Amino acid sequence: MSQPNVIVFFTDQQRWDTSGLHGNPLDLTPNFDAMAMGGTHLAQTSTCQPVCGPARSCLQTGLYATETGCWRNGIPLSEDARTLAHCFREGGYDTGYIGKWHLDAGSRGPVPADRRFGYDYWLASNTLEFTSDAYDCVMYDGDDQPVKMPGYRVDAQTDAVIRYVNEHQDNPFFLFVSYIEPHHQNHLDDYPPPHGYRERYAGRWTPPDLLALGGSSQQHLGGYYGMVKRLDEALGRLRDALFSLDMLDNTVILYTSDHGCHFKTRNGEYKRSCHESSVRVPTFLTGPGFSNRGRVDEQVSLIDLPPTLLTAAGLPVPTLMQGRSIQPLLAGQREGWPEEVFIQISEAQVARAIRTKRWKYCVEAPGLKGGEASGSDRYVESELYDLEYDPYELTNLIGQESHRAACDVLKERLLRRMREAGEEPPTIENAPVIQRFQRRVTQAEAES
Repeated sequence: MSQPNVIVFFTDQQRWDTSGLHGNPLDLTPNFDAMAMGGTHLAQTSTCQPVCGPARSCLQTGLYATETGCWRNGIPLSEDARTLAHCFREGGYDTGYIGKWHLDAGSRGPVPADRRFGYDYWLASNTLEFTSDAYDCVMYDGDDQPVKMPGYRVDAQTDAVIRYVNEHQDNPFFLFVSYIEPHHQNHLDDYPPPHGYRERYAGRWTPPDLLALGGSSQQHLGGYYGMVKRLDEALGRLRDALFSLDMLDNTVILYTSDHGCHFKTRNGEYKRSCHESSVRVPTFLTGPGFSNRGRVDEQVSLIDLPPTLLTAAGLPVPTLMQGRSIQPLLAGQREGWPEEVFIQISEAQVARAIRTKRWKYCVEAPGLKGGEASGSDRYVESELYDLEYDPYELTNLIGQESHRAACDVLKERLLRRMREAGEEPPTIENAPVIQRFQRRVTQAEAES
């Protein structure tokens, strides 16, 4: 078989629990669910930076945001950065990018040719939320000319994707498709779905964290769910187009998102926190090497996906990449796979976190506002959640004497992951002690 085509289907600000496989009862994602069950469902996937630009820099390069330099929005990708597109192009692939870029500090619209980092075909906007609206989609072609694309924005972009696929049947291609949905429309602070979709989902199922904490969820969930539904319909259209062209069986598809959405419950906006609603994203892989591999429950980071795609294409993984391919997991080789994912946070706050199967542990730099620095030499414990008993993170256990053993173990794990990511080891101060006369966490529980 020839080298597979590779398509990244990348959404923006999509919670993991919008998918039926994660318990959403509204049938928003039948195509996602079917493709994940028929491929490889990475059920425990977290972003490594819960904000748009930094997360994108990580997925393009396989490096943490402190290494790419894009540790907050508005910082451009370094001119000497090596991206997935460079790797695929050197491997004989055609490369294409369609959608939102968000890695240039210049225009909100056109991205200069020397800032496209290995992508040959180009139809994009640097920040699509500012050059388009739900029914007014404008992106820029390879000559920096505006292209008005008719229809609802998801549909217009998907039309362009299908045209690209149809026109690239003779040579393997790497196509990165970056949707803005279900991100809010900034100038409206709203989630505009296709006509009629808001009414279909307004007042329906609300995730437990939003039910408890409120935020803007009751205003926005109907539109947000409608956007997710249309994205899933677009995924189905892409699958059908590949099938009709006899390309489906030789195309790797990665579906994932840059971060989630907490609807103004954890801070003043929608992301930039350590919580599941910010960091956990829906993810699957399908196609050659990933068919019928089932559900993977190991902790997977966004930073593990670039080496996974290169390995799937039979291409070398640059030694500088900081993630690791999931291929050993698919072969049953779980020894040595990290028991936690590492998360850098540097906009709403300067913070670091890890997520294990059971625990979420977060530390924050005191006195630093988000966006002031990429990191700190001093942090204080700020959050601890027991995901086994509190999956929606409604009870912060930090400082409770009963959970000190868990914090001690998690602190050492976090420090190790920070060193591995290239950060100077900081001082992490214990949270002030709270005595509630609860049972104590055992050492075995602390290490779980």
